Amino acid sequence: MTKSPAECTTKEDVRAEIDRIDQALLSLFAERHRYVTRMAQIKTDPHEAYDRKRIDAMIAKQRKRAEELDLDEDQAELIWRTLIDWNVNYEKGIIVARKRME
Repeated sequence: MTKSPAECTTKEDVRAEIDRIDQALLSLFAERHRYVTRMAQIKTDPHEAYDRKRIDAMIAKQRKRAEELDLDEDQAELIWRTLIDWNVNYEKGIIVARKRME
């Protein structure tokens, strides 16, 4: 049973809820990763992996969402930039490896 933060009365309660959320986040990251992998399969040039306009738009959108959710926008941006940087490098690696095999 899920508890709201206010319903958590012990550290164990809070930790259990954080663990539940972490598991859900990991599942969502895995799902997102499958789409990133598919995108890398579709792209034909490693330079396509880095799209400054797309990245800037994503960061702006996440900062706005973070503000709406009363989450620190700088923290949200840091998380998304880290995720994006990793994904760009991952996509480039897949594209380069595929091009070597052609």
